[in-house]
Amino acid sequence: MAPSTTVPSASVIEVPETLLKKRKQNEKAREERIAAASAARKASKSKRKVIFKRAESYVKEYLTKEKEEIRLKRTARTAGDFYVPAQPKVYFVVRIRGINEIAPKPRKILQLLRLLQINNGVFVKATRATQQMLRLVEPYITYGEPNLKSVRELIYKRGYGKVDKQRIPLANNSVIEAALGKFDILCVEDLVHEIITAGPNFKQASNFLWPFKLSNPTGGWRTRKFKHYVQGGDFGDREVNINKLIRQMN
Repeated sequence: MAPSTTVPSASVIEVPETLLKKRKQNEKAREERIAAASAARKASKSKRKVIFKRAESYVKEYLTKEKEEIRLKRTARTAGDFYVPAQPKVYFVVRIRGINEIAPKPRKILQLLRLLQINNGVFVKATRATQQMLRLVEPYITYGEPNLKSVRELIYKRGYGKVDKQRIPLANNSVIEAALGKFDILCVEDLVHEIITAGPNFKQASNFLWPFKLSNPTGGWRTRKFKHYVQGGDFGDREVNINKLIRQMN
């Protein structure tokens, strides 16, 4: 009869303490990532609600203003008077001529306005100081009062933000929030509202927007750009007719 053999019990392999620590750290990091992702989703959801509510309030504000304008016009017409609209709060300024034979002072003003190239456009707050500046560089620019549709189309279609001196497309609201969140401007509609109403943070919002790079107007310019708009030319104040030019250049 063959002798019986005993199988030795398997020796217990001890896991190194460093590996146990690493596993714990990885597990803790994983839990933190999951918690952070969950918190981010909740924050994003609540932020979307805030953005939607703001957008709704802006629409109501715009409609109320439009209805009030119509009411005032009708009242004036009924009384046999003329309705004089309020002074513009914002101008949209477009550069239409180059730098040949330009004096140092107008050149400096164009630099301050950030109009460094032909067909560049910027939003400017309508103050006495800016009106004086615009008059000094009038032969090189055209400008006027943009309406809500023009402001919205420019920002949505050709809007770029200035982030660390880089030209960044406004692909999502996070770009705007990162740069202007401290001014309570969180999304594109906030940006549009701040511009069109010339709000308290207009300067920051306008400077955040990279100068708009527009195309030549459909059908070309009316003349060689050496006549004022009221004389059948192109430069100078177009008032509300700037909106037609924006459509042609956008």
